[in-house]
Amino acid sequence: MTAKTYNFAEKLAEAESTRIGIEPLTEINPQITINEAYSIQLENIHRKVNNGEKVIGKKIGLTSKAMQELLGVDEPDYGHLLNSMVIENNGEISCTRRLQPKVEAEIAFILKKDLKGPNVTAEDVIAATDYIMPALEIVDSRIKNWQIQLADTIADNASSGLYVLGGTPTKVEEVDLELMGMALYKNGEIANTGAGAAALGNPAICVAWLANKLFEYDITLKEGEVILSGALSAAIEAISGDVFLAKFAQIGVVSVRFVD
Repeated sequence: MTAKTYNFAEKLAEAESTRIGIEPLTEINPQITINEAYSIQLENIHRKVNNGEKVIGKKIGLTSKAMQELLGVDEPDYGHLLNSMVIENNGEISCTRRLQPKVEAEIAFILKKDLKGPNVTAEDVIAATDYIMPALEIVDSRIKNWQIQLADTIADNASSGLYVLGGTPTKVEEVDLELMGMALYKNGEIANTGAGAAALGNPAICVAWLANKLFEYDITLKEGEVILSGALSAAIEAISGDVFLAKFAQIGVVSVRFVD
């Protein structure tokens, strides 16, 4: 890691600690590369692990064509999930833990065996999945006002924050991932809807992409890991007092409340 990328890791870590957003890294250094951005992400993950946190999964971002077009990219990105990010179903999130949170509804895959690229297919993902669950991901950005380009969000652990698992653990073979419908409610009113096909056509394709992408960094998806496979609809801003609930066909309901 170069001195400049190390400095970027420091800036992001400080922004998370102080809850004061920073200028986009891509404005400070327009030449920052994707590999450098992933190095920054890994530096801060290593710091957290060294401080006692544990990597328990991965998240996939930018799985919708709309978001890819917005950032001018043609593939998703990924971040790490830590044990400190877990919120219980129907639990509460203090707004003091986040800078500028938004909520997305996703399908979570829990693995029963390792997945290692480079040639992982959606069928391999299904065979390696123990069960799936409905999830809410609370995305966040340490970049001011969400003014992000691809390298910004990658360096910032794919704009990750917290996540909630709910519903009923369900065998993936028992559902149609592509057609699975989802409705996301905010304060009792429907905010948006989506289906599994919104995530690259099939959430299992997203997980396969992740396993193959991680091969480039000699990383394997491990048995027992939670994989958040990508948002099924747009992210919704959250403030204190908001209650979010997502209903998924066949696999149940997940909810969370934001408090002061």
